[in-house]
Amino acid sequence: MDFLEGLKVKLAVALGCPPGVSMGLSFPPRPELGDLSVACFDLAKDKQRPAPEVARELEASLKADLNLKKYLADVQAAGSYLNFFISPEYLAAALIKEVRRAGAKYGQNDSGQGKKVLVEYSNVNTHKEYHVGHLRNITYGEAATRLLAANGYQAIPVSYVNDFGIHVAKTIWNWRRDKAYQTRPENKGYLLGQCYVAASKELAGHPEYQSEVAAIMKSIESRRGAAYALWQETRQWSIKYFQTIYQELGAKFDYIFYESEVVDDGLKLVQELRQKGILVKSEGAIIANLEKYDLGVLPIIRTDGTALYPVGDLSLAAEKFRKYALDLSIYVIDVRQSLYFKQLFKILELSGYRPAVLHLSYDFVTLPGGMMSSRTGNVVTYEELKGKLLEKLIAETKERHADWTAKRVRQAALDLTAATIKFELLKVGHEKIITFNIDEAARFDGFTACYLEYSYARLKSVVRRERPWSLITPLKSAALQEAKEKQLLMKIARYPEAVKSAAHHYDPSVLAKYLFELSQLSNDYYHSVNILKAPAAVKRARLVLVKAVAQTLKNGLNLLGIKALEEM
Repeated sequence: MDFLEGLKVKLAVALGCPPGVSMGLSFPPRPELGDLSVACFDLAKDKQRPAPEVARELEASLKADLNLKKYLADVQAAGSYLNFFISPEYLAAALIKEVRRAGAKYGQNDSGQGKKVLVEYSNVNTHKEYHVGHLRNITYGEAATRLLAANGYQAIPVSYVNDFGIHVAKTIWNWRRDKAYQTRPENKGYLLGQCYVAASKELAGHPEYQSEVAAIMKSIESRRGAAYALWQETRQWSIKYFQTIYQELGAKFDYIFYESEVVDDGLKLVQELRQKGILVKSEGAIIANLEKYDLGVLPIIRTDGTALYPVGDLSLAAEKFRKYALDLSIYVIDVRQSLYFKQLFKILELSGYRPAVLHLSYDFVTLPGGMMSSRTGNVVTYEELKGKLLEKLIAETKERHADWTAKRVRQAALDLTAATIKFELLKVGHEKIITFNIDEAARFDGFTACYLEYSYARLKSVVRRERPWSLITPLKSAALQEAKEKQLLMKIARYPEAVKSAAHHYDPSVLAKYLFELSQLSNDYYHSVNILKAPAAVKRARLVLVKAVAQTLKNGLNLLGIKALEEM
């Protein structure tokens, strides 16, 4: 139990609640109204008396409670509410002790009770571009995984790569057709994406070529012939390219599934589902008719006999539970696939298989000029985005650190580029559309990664030459008497609450907003209060407070998958 939750329980006991109940204690909208508050309406109803009268009686009773004087500086009735003012000395001593003790684990809890939750994300397609839309998926999935782990779940990150779809056949068709791709100097994984875009445009204007693409697809699925051999080779180019991106973003998976590895079992499952009448043949294709469930029709096998996405997904759903004995399987896929996953889950249900599954959707990423599509090429690819951001941030870092070597500047800018990409895609709720504006993302003021990273680096610069936690003793908590210090302490105290809320709602933006607000408070404190030139006891206390703020920022950034930069 964290500091603030523990205090809520103590206050609830003083109010006559059963042990372990916090009685709905909340936070007043302004600091001058108190640090915690409770509405007295329910108590008044039980006593059959006016709520303001009950609040005044409780005020008198609690002020006389000697046990509470250790925790509270004051208790005030305000209409039907009872407001509590936490003792600054108790707040500082108890909270900073907790942060020091927990360190990198501060804010974590065990509410998940070790339940196994698999999070499937970064479900990219080989032979296609890796663009900013894919980046929202991987950053969201990674943050959700980290948040679940911080809340006591056994979170298992996996990826499912579509390496066997019709898009592969289109790319290989164009790769053979246009020999120029084979001599171009760019990364081959990146080139495959360019080749696919060109193929889609060409095929849209020439439907007569579709039979050639279908023949390639059949060759790949049969695992024979020259097209299959080229698929094997080009597939590895994409996989190697994806691994480079994952390494740059610091993303790691416990396991990566591939459609080519599950599709055969999926085809067997299709036949079983046909025998049960769950899937039927219609006009040469195999479909799931789900109209009576208001879910429409889902094609499973094309009229030419080649498999569609559900074949692999049906097989994979069972494989994940078999492999990991899961309590829950989460799919992080964009909102456009919402109907598809309802259909998929319904088929699993009808087949008698009822796994605990959840589609965690997120909305689109757009350019300032409109939507993105990997078929038309109207995208910002990962390489383009990284290049533009890196150029801006190298220039900014050079200006700030003229004495740094070029290698040091570039590494700092690379780290900040990854942080910027992730934060821009996490600071907005997953149900909202993101318009990715590179110029705004690279700003050092406002709601950006640069602002948070600079806030953290500045705090670290204050304490970098000071002694470590254990030697800054004893903490004279009474020295922290500034109103801004109590505001910082209360904000730190609410960090575990932000971690719980972000995980409960699968919403990393909750934590992103918290970190921004903590950074604002810390910057205001840095400019308003003299830390290093204060009297010795006050200086020590303020340094410990700064360390606690920095630790909290670092922990929060880590849960978003962002590296906290020591220098900027």
